[in-house]
Amino acid sequence: MAGGLSPKPAAAATRRRAVWLACLLLPVLLAHLWLGEAVQRLRQGWSEAAAPMPARMVVAYVRELKAAAPAVRAPAPPAPRRAPAQPPKLMPAAAEVLPVEDAASAVVVAEPEAAVPVATEAALELIELSRPLPAEPAASAVLAESGPEWPPSTLLSYRLSGNYRGEVHGSAQVEWIRQGERYQMHLDVAIGPSFAPLISRRMSSDGRLTPAGVNPQRYDEDTRVMFSQRRRSTLLFHGDRVTMPNGRVEPVPAGVQDAASQFVQLTRLFLTGAEPLRAGHVIDIPLVLPKRQYLWRYEVLGEEELQTPMGPLPTWHLKPSKAAGGGDLSAEVWIAPSLQYLPVRLRIRQDEQTFIDLMLNAPPKQADQPAAPIVEPNQSKENP
Repeated sequence: MAGGLSPKPAAAATRRRAVWLACLLLPVLLAHLWLGEAVQRLRQGWSEAAAPMPARMVVAYVRELKAAAPAVRAPAPPAPRRAPAQPPKLMPAAAEVLPVEDAASAVVVAEPEAAVPVATEAALELIELSRPLPAEPAASAVLAESGPEWPPSTLLSYRLSGNYRGEVHGSAQVEWIRQGERYQMHLDVAIGPSFAPLISRRMSSDGRLTPAGVNPQRYDEDTRVMFSQRRRSTLLFHGDRVTMPNGRVEPVPAGVQDAASQFVQLTRLFLTGAEPLRAGHVIDIPLVLPKRQYLWRYEVLGEEELQTPMGPLPTWHLKPSKAAGGGDLSAEVWIAPSLQYLPVRLRIRQDEQTFIDLMLNAPPKQADQPAAPIVEPNQSKENP
């Protein structure tokens, strides 16, 4: 074909140019991918170097927790009321009316015999009215007498099932560690065999216990996926502010909780009777998750009996009134009053198709430690 290339040589030339262009672009693309991964690793290294995770506290678990009827928190006794003063009875003229401090001796000095019982009754009444009233019990004393505010350090083991791109199985444990005013709460999840899990995640909360409740100071969410890079998200609490994983600082309301500490706060609310377990009741908890903040609302759905290694166990089922968004996790919880209101079942959900279900598979283990008192922050030596 005169004046140009035949169709076959033209097609071959086009293919050669495409191959040549791909050879030029491939190294550039690989360099960009490598650079992006290197920057991500560098950022992660900076983050970990600047804010290492708190060392995990260690305790010895020496006894199994047995199911028992929950302690009934008796209401505070009413304040004693002073009886209204009654006018003293008239005494015979021969009986001299004495001052209060000498009234008791009136039975001796009174001459007429008939005055003896009258003077005695009036004297005792005057003495009784002159005594000071007993002090009312302080609220903290009533709380200490009616039951523990915090459970001792506890380890709960769970059997895991769920769905993550197919049916999954594994194991999990919740560890609540308490040493004086400081606490740690760890939720460790492993999907797949324990010796080589396909996915593992730790959700850890570290902070202080106060008369107002759980006061988280730091939350870490550490995720490892086989053949993939480790990922970690950290929340840092500073009083009425929180630093999000992306570095943004946001205000937070009083009583705010993180993804792990919320379960401890729920246990405390039920232990102290601050919130009732009643079908239809709603419990509001300000919650900060790695992506955003929520005013979390747990609705008490009702009682359910679960089959556990400890036998049938009565529980109360709590469910969030709305789902989390943007990849944040939400959790349903089954609370057992006979096990110090601890969570014996958890269903942690990312979306309708992605969730894990944790069911207690052994009796909880506890440390044999006394319940340390929680003092006001301005009385604590550890808190500045």
